[in-house]
Amino acid sequence: MAYPRRFGALRLLFTLMLPVGLRPMIRAAEAPPALVEQWGVFELTLAGPASGNPFTEVTLSAAFQQDGRTLRVEGFYDGAGVYKVRFMPVTTGAWTYRTESNRPELAGRTGRLTATAPGPANHGPVGVRNTFHFAYADGSPFRELGTTSYAWVHQTEALQEETLRTLAAAPFNKIRFCVFPKYYEWNHVEPGRYPFVGTAPDRWDFTRFNPEYFQHFEKRIQQLRDLGIEADLILFHPYDGGHWGFDRMGAANDDRYLHYVVARFAAYRNVWWSMANEYDFMREKRPADWDRFFQLVQASDPYQHLRSIHNGARIYDNNKPWVTHASIQNGSAVEDYARAMLYRDVYRKPVVFDEVKYEGNLPQRWGNLSAEEMVLRFWEGVVAGTYVGHGETYLDPNDIIWWARGGVLHGQSPARLAFLRRVMADDPVDGLEPIDKWQDNPFAGQPGQYYLGYFGRQPRTSWKFELYKTGVKEGMSFRVEVIDTWNMTITPVPGLFVAKKQGDYTFADQDGKSVPLPGTPFMALRIRRVEQAD
Repeated sequence: MAYPRRFGALRLLFTLMLPVGLRPMIRAAEAPPALVEQWGVFELTLAGPASGNPFTEVTLSAAFQQDGRTLRVEGFYDGAGVYKVRFMPVTTGAWTYRTESNRPELAGRTGRLTATAPGPANHGPVGVRNTFHFAYADGSPFRELGTTSYAWVHQTEALQEETLRTLAAAPFNKIRFCVFPKYYEWNHVEPGRYPFVGTAPDRWDFTRFNPEYFQHFEKRIQQLRDLGIEADLILFHPYDGGHWGFDRMGAANDDRYLHYVVARFAAYRNVWWSMANEYDFMREKRPADWDRFFQLVQASDPYQHLRSIHNGARIYDNNKPWVTHASIQNGSAVEDYARAMLYRDVYRKPVVFDEVKYEGNLPQRWGNLSAEEMVLRFWEGVVAGTYVGHGETYLDPNDIIWWARGGVLHGQSPARLAFLRRVMADDPVDGLEPIDKWQDNPFAGQPGQYYLGYFGRQPRTSWKFELYKTGVKEGMSFRVEVIDTWNMTITPVPGLFVAKKQGDYTFADQDGKSVPLPGTPFMALRIRRVEQAD
């Protein structure tokens, strides 16, 4: 037993002889590194002070390093003397970390982790690709097809679980919902837990978060991640009206809340940040506040998740550099692909029409779209090179409406949107681009290779084969499919269409052929180039 003691003493002496900056590296090497997938979550849990107010009196962060690169991550207090730092490794391989804190028991803690290759369902966080589109971090295209259920996380456990089952079978790959509970028509429900310590409805200590609330919320984020669904988190909203007062906490409390939320949630790869829903209806906030919120979230998030803000009557200036994509409320814009297209030219960013009114039967005009109109808005948005969001507002005797509280879907549009998603799966990986935006040409795609066109409400019995000149050469061959977007069928048109120049701007079929159509609305065409040998 003497030898191990002597060895330990020698090791201690060797460590003390090293420069101070190298000692944490020796201590870290003594423990085996944790294993976590690339774009997974590494969680460091530390014991620290529980007295006083840890939310305001204790600071904690960690620097994660790999090959000269450093990512600084804010930690947070999780209650009962527990502190956490969450980290999402953005590359595979070995990482080291060291904590910083104003409390000695939390400072200088070191360790290692190894990021392994991601699993087959892990594509990383979504970012902007090719100016107007999205892709996962591994390069896979993300073809956004979202829905909205503002307060589903704040319902009974049974209703939340029902919502998750619905989402698992639905076509949506993103859902928008609120971090704060919602007090609004068809949702005057007190949540089972609140974000701050205090007494409902409006006596809160905004300097003390309720960890149980956020633990529950992040559980739902994780479940969405496991379903392959992006969590578009709405950080503020006007649907409080002072009932709880979360919409009017004051600047210092707003900022503290944002720091806490980013520290807790940013390590989840499926998170998007929406500063607010209908931000301009929050009369207590000034325009400068929204700029500050954006900049705070941008500076606090080491992974730079997507950031947006949703408008009511007044659209935020989405050209500002901290906005990654435009989140637009405008139902009429996507009744016509040409109107939707204009937003791309204004912002030069991805455009998501997150609210285009809702399929349902509410008396309000924003909540009574037919299913046909909802599906039409999606297709018009797609051929504009933009993205569209779904929502449903069918009256229910228990006021369990999808748009507000989740539950089950009753409408006819989700099945058609699932069909649209299957069509979009064949889109070019670089995204759909308007083919000839200066004319009435309802086609998007990649010139000379792939075209997706939509005729909307207009019934046609035929369409003369005609392609805009960009990317097309004489002799190119194309196959055509007729898509019935409502009845969800795809019918190949027999034979090939061979391009021949006509005039200054277009190519037609060399034999003047047309594509027969059934004379009904909501028809689309898909055109793909093939080699003549086919």
